[in-house]
Amino acid sequence: MIFKSLYPNIEIPFQGIYQYITSNPNGIKDDKTIFIDGITGRKLTYGALKSYSKKFAAGLIDKADFKCGDVLAMYSPNQIDYLIILLGAIAAGGKVTPANPMYTVDEFTNQLKDSRAKYIAVSPPFLSKAIKAAAAANIPVSNIFLFGDKEIDGIKSYSSLISKREAIPIEYSSEEAKSTTAYLCYSSGTTGRSKGVETTHANMVANVHQIHNVEGVIDDESIYLSVLPFFHIYGLLFFVHLVILKGATIVIMPKFDLTTFCRIIQEYKINAIPVVPPIIVLLVKHPIARKYDLSSLNICLSGAAPLSKELAEEFNKMYNIQIKQGYGLTESPITHVSATDLVIHGSVGRLLPNMECKILSQGGEELGYNQPGELCIRGPTVMKSYLNNKAATDACIDPEGWLHTGDIATVDETGNFYIVERVKELIKYKGFQIPPAELESLLLTHPSIADAAVIGIYSNQEATEYPVAYVVLQQNIPKSDQLKEEIKGFIAQNVANYKKLRGGVLFIDQIPKSESGKILRRILRERIKTEHPLYKFPAHKL
Repeated sequence: MIFKSLYPNIEIPFQGIYQYITSNPNGIKDDKTIFIDGITGRKLTYGALKSYSKKFAAGLIDKADFKCGDVLAMYSPNQIDYLIILLGAIAAGGKVTPANPMYTVDEFTNQLKDSRAKYIAVSPPFLSKAIKAAAAANIPVSNIFLFGDKEIDGIKSYSSLISKREAIPIEYSSEEAKSTTAYLCYSSGTTGRSKGVETTHANMVANVHQIHNVEGVIDDESIYLSVLPFFHIYGLLFFVHLVILKGATIVIMPKFDLTTFCRIIQEYKINAIPVVPPIIVLLVKHPIARKYDLSSLNICLSGAAPLSKELAEEFNKMYNIQIKQGYGLTESPITHVSATDLVIHGSVGRLLPNMECKILSQGGEELGYNQPGELCIRGPTVMKSYLNNKAATDACIDPEGWLHTGDIATVDETGNFYIVERVKELIKYKGFQIPPAELESLLLTHPSIADAAVIGIYSNQEATEYPVAYVVLQQNIPKSDQLKEEIKGFIAQNVANYKKLRGGVLFIDQIPKSESGKILRRILRERIKTEHPLYKFPAHKL
């Protein structure tokens, strides 16, 4: 059964990204402040963003020999210059591959090589790593540019490329927009190692246009706090595209810190916060959040990782703030958006316009309402391909254009979708499937627990997997075996028998997570080998 969006199809203006996001449907004046640095207070107006990005595009072409199709890598935390450089490269007809600044030299080198980057824009604190990675990827030092306006050790600033003339942004026909890659974000995909996701101009324009047409909480009066990294597809889509189109004001944070986060909300009267669930956990559980006036907030947008019903309800009760949830992947950024009350019931919402879904059983059979299976997506937001990786592309996108997400989902008769779990993260206990996210959501309701993650561990004796909980305790809660047993009992009282924490409870100081808020279970799977009793048996396997 194929599920279609309940929204009517819309006409998508397939064109270049630059032309679309600067089309100014809300009539924003050039002197409107659109970006503010939350740390320094520096501001950038709508008119200055357009002018500087086109002048940077001209400088790339005139002074750096930048050609259409060239790839510029960005290696920096969030900052105002990021927008100028990224849009300048797009205006010049280039591709942008945003990288996590926390990447090691080897990780950044791999991205540079795979994306075939020719240029690098880097924040000064990460310059030494960028130079080493550039050398390994055969990128000349002359093609490295620094954020800011200062030269360091012969490396020029990007501002030295700002031309007196404004380049005319490269334009694309409808077909060119559909085939021309604009961004190369790197993702582990539905499985396996990190791969370059080819997001075309048409992909990004389609997704922004979908949200623009159905989302009513964003307008030119909105003041948003941007802590989500621009290098992640969630931050890239929302803060570098959607808010520019809408003409909203964005206060930028380079990295998350709860005290700074709350201070900025209070100081700038922030009314909307796109976040990931771990930030919501802190706002609910951490005492620092109580020290600030957050009453200006009226909407919270959660994405990039599952938000539980229990946590959403607790947040809503504590702050009386509307909360929405969305669903998407790097391969198809935002496909579902919830109404403000649906997330309380665990839904990620309804399909955006022009999108289709189907749910498949393990045997490939199409399922119907309320039947859990793998979620597959088709529509104009689905990526072009994985770069240089036809085998991975073919494994992910079938001949009919369906993107197989690797997520287990259900859909009800009202068209609301529910993400149950990742296929590869399900714990199998004696034939029963246990979603870790379900146990994690329940653990977060325990008064002694600040954060939690659940993984499976294999028992040779029982020839099955057991769920094990890693938990972070609240401040001033002492660790003890008695507390471990209490937590196990708490879960046992609230779940079916087969979902009990038979693998036990382990204390940890911090749950390892990606920049987007996803639990890095592979790190926990390696760690558990050194600290769980089952691993004293050589025959054990995970």
